[in-house]
Amino acid sequence: NVSSNALMSLVVGAPRSSAGKIRIEIKPMSVNDVWRGKRTKTDEYLAYEQSALSMLPDLTLPEPPYRINLTFGVSNLASDIDNPVKPILDILQKRYNFNDKEIYEMFVRKVIVGKRREYCEWELISINQ
Repeated sequence: NVSSNALMSLVVGAPRSSAGKIRIEIKPMSVNDVWRGKRTKTDEYLAYEQSALSMLPDLTLPEPPYRINLTFGVSNLASDIDNPVKPILDILQKRYNFNDKEIYEMFVRKVIVGKRREYCEWELISINQ
């Protein structure tokens, strides 16, 4: 647990410039720890999952560890860039039988498109040296 004073000092102590890296010494929180109780998939998500799974081609994945490049074409200007990440990763894992813990790098891009022109584009690359 992080006290509100510790969080406040992190915010106050952060540089005002957007240049350079900023690091805070806090354990990253898993989305699994954000909510209490069981989360149940909606009927809308289950239909979305089936549609997406049916569109994905057969392919052989490269060897892990991975980098994934994601581009989301969204028509809503208010769409958060991170909202579609977990659902599409879960769908890709289900289709291609890999674990997203094997993803060590991720690039996410949001592109504004017209209504009914939305899309998800992805590329999974081996970063094995």
